[in-house]
Amino acid sequence: MNNKKIKMNTAKEFKLRVSVGVLVKVLFTDPETGQITLALERIATLRKFNGISKVDITAKPFGGGVRFTNPKELKMLINDFQFDSERSRQERDFRILIHPEMWGNIKKICIEHLHENRKRIFDYSPDRELAEEFEDSLKIKIKPDEYILIPKGMVIQDLQSKTNNVRAQGMPTVRIYYLFEAWINSHELVKLMLAKSRQFSEDDFKKAALEDAERGGKGRSNTVLTIGIDALRDHCNLISLEKRGENINFGSHKLEGNVLALFSKVKNPNYDFKFD
Repeated sequence: MNNKKIKMNTAKEFKLRVSVGVLVKVLFTDPETGQITLALERIATLRKFNGISKVDITAKPFGGGVRFTNPKELKMLINDFQFDSERSRQERDFRILIHPEMWGNIKKICIEHLHENRKRIFDYSPDRELAEEFEDSLKIKIKPDEYILIPKGMVIQDLQSKTNNVRAQGMPTVRIYYLFEAWINSHELVKLMLAKSRQFSEDDFKKAALEDAERGGKGRSNTVLTIGIDALRDHCNLISLEKRGENINFGSHKLEGNVLALFSKVKNPNYDFKFD
């Protein structure tokens, strides 16, 4: 599939990138300790920095992009927009470039979708993304009866930051996340997640990404990281306010900053939580 960036013929007008996605707080009870445990997607990615190859390992919440069911209606509501890449256009991903003054309208539309006050022009159900990412991380197809999905509201991030997404590298971006909890109720799936989390050393994980690149892949390897939820929340509360947006170092693991969006009770000046 063509993943070229769309030429920014109207770059002076479309100065702001909007990314709307879903985050899923995947939880289960550890049968050995009785602790409530969080599962994150752990990803090793081969990157090149100044011509030098390096494998970067991070963990992030499960989830992914929101997709339009009717992008033409959004165009009528906000005057115009442009997808951030040809791939986003083809897949109808809610990753778009807008006139900055339309950001308030987009937030209003997304909140109305949360409260179901508007006929939906996009789908934020996380089932598809959850199924795809579990297959990537665990090499299994998760079944709908293996988890209970609970909507938890949404998070708005007004603070602009430059995206690392290859579709629109460096574009100033604001974000909206629809939040869900997914409680795993399959004992076999819990055992598999705990086993996968313990299976790979960092060196093994880096090796898997390099081997994927050698086979002609993207240079990626996926697995699961499981963490006690109380320990992680306590750690996040100790992070200084000015750093609550950066990557999180938790023990030997690097977690993406949006992990904080899973904790509405951890103060974050970058996030505005909305509840249904």
